[in-house]
Amino acid sequence: MNSSPLSSTALAITLALTLGLTGCGGSEDSNESIDATSTSDTATDTSTDTDDGSEDSGSGILHPAYYEFDQDNVNVVLSGSKVVIETNGLPNHTSPYWSSGHELHVEPTVTSYAQMAPGNIDDFVGTYTLTVDNSPTKATSTSATGLGAIGIAVSGSVIYNDEEGPGVPLDDAATSLDFNGAHTGPQSYHYHLEPISFSDDDSNLVGVIADGFFLYGRMCNSTGTYPTDLDASGGHTSITQFAQEAEYHYHIQNELYLGSYYILFPGDYQGSASAIR
Repeated sequence: MNSSPLSSTALAITLALTLGLTGCGGSEDSNESIDATSTSDTATDTSTDTDDGSEDSGSGILHPAYYEFDQDNVNVVLSGSKVVIETNGLPNHTSPYWSSGHELHVEPTVTSYAQMAPGNIDDFVGTYTLTVDNSPTKATSTSATGLGAIGIAVSGSVIYNDEEGPGVPLDDAATSLDFNGAHTGPQSYHYHLEPISFSDDDSNLVGVIADGFFLYGRMCNSTGTYPTDLDASGGHTSITQFAQEAEYHYHIQNELYLGSYYILFPGDYQGSASAIR
């Protein structure tokens, strides 16, 4: 079963990193307690719960796209001009990476048990927290993404870039990816490729990147076609299904990888990225 919604006033939560993979660049110092109250207690006195697991502290209006995030796995709090996104790291869809007795477990298709990374989705016990601007702006210069989590998906799991490890291309681990372009290790289940369970050659919201800009599918909602004006990070400025005033956002770039897949985010941050902890 999926975990219940995470409270922004939860007591200290220990990240128990039970997965042994060293690929994908998870940090070795993540085996420490984090206090989930440290970033969001300031909003608790004035916040009101919404119908879908998000909270509004009463200062401004939470961007409508955040209401698309899975309410069972993700908690979103607006605190002044900042948005605090906390997730349990678990996806809300099927995968062969769930343990065999889990209700969301399915048999592998594009990978096999022999090729899959070690560990199950439900081995992960912990949270990821990202704090971004509710109205992010582009930075004066771009910055490279690092290894590990670079974004949080609407499903509850996290987004990684196109590297498997330091100087190790994703190609070396491609056979371990499930039909959502995801696998486990070293911390939790995460996406590298277009996650077809919730975005398959469409304009659906995929998640938020660590610089606060949203990531959408390969198509642009404003035109119903593939955008042709994307910058090197796969971003452009236009209206979306959640914003009727044009705003900057990213798209999964419509460039084939290994003949039939699409990498989620192979570019640099266009904004000032925050750490996902």
